[in-house]
Amino acid sequence: MLITKLLKGAAIVSIAATIPFVASAEWTPKKPIDFVIMAGKGGGADKMARLMQSVITKNKMSPMPLTPINKSGGTGAEALVHLKQKTGDDHTIMVTLNSFYTTPMRQSKLGIDVMTFSPIGRMAEDTFLLWVKSDSGITNVDEFVAAVKATKDGEWLMGGTGSGSEDNILTDYLNETYGLKIKYIPYKGGGAVAKALAGGHIQSTVNNPSEQDGFYKAGKTRPLAAFTDKRLAMYPEAPTFKELGKDFSYFMQRSVVGAPGMSKEAAAYYQKLFANVYKTAEWQSYRTKKSLQGEFLTGDGLKSYWSNAINVHKGLLNK
Repeated sequence: MLITKLLKGAAIVSIAATIPFVASAEWTPKKPIDFVIMAGKGGGADKMARLMQSVITKNKMSPMPLTPINKSGGTGAEALVHLKQKTGDDHTIMVTLNSFYTTPMRQSKLGIDVMTFSPIGRMAEDTFLLWVKSDSGITNVDEFVAAVKATKDGEWLMGGTGSGSEDNILTDYLNETYGLKIKYIPYKGGGAVAKALAGGHIQSTVNNPSEQDGFYKAGKTRPLAAFTDKRLAMYPEAPTFKELGKDFSYFMQRSVVGAPGMSKEAAAYYQKLFANVYKTAEWQSYRTKKSLQGEFLTGDGLKSYWSNAINVHKGLLNK
């Protein structure tokens, strides 16, 4: 199965160095801002949201605080429905990932059209790796494939964040590409998945670097290969699947969106606010440390990115 890389060709919005930290003189929030997180605690989206919250607070970039609220139910369905119910609300924004596309496709009864959400900013694209425990004796993908095939069907467990999520898509890719029968186990967040692997409750994961890196540094887990175009500087020993002969890469958006029907003035405020967050030393350092890629996108550029991603994921889910 060939999966097209997400998402080449999207328009990139540059950030002028002269943008001031004051987000907008025309509109400012009048009450605390609900900062919904479309994932559980401890995962990449949660860590990203809480870092951005701290950056905004430290630099006094908003007159009102952002209040993180985790809503991970139904692989993000809970968060999507919540935001839809906040239509027209200028004080509700959300951190989202690729389940922003896949959950509405898999659960059409939700009645969610993500193209109606307000495009605030893509802060990065996150990366994925295939992970095993260090004491498993597995050091490369060939050994991984052999180990999975040596177990009874369904006894090799891959942990991931929800059914039909990015992790589920990657597990399906591995099963189809290598003729495996890995059983996928959904968890509420990437942090729980990482702990499950380190604790030996599952045999593998496709965690993001921000989720698995602590266990890697502690010598408990090992990356076998990266679902990227080039090797990640954090894990130079892990080849890409492209190096292994597979025309395959996959990335996940780390974006902030607003409620449908948000006023243009409020949307402009949040777009400038998160453009400024993107510029900070704290965010750029985090991007480097966690192998995050991609430039800042907002407005029509971000909506074009979403449109492309929806088409790609329709193909993935059909397969």
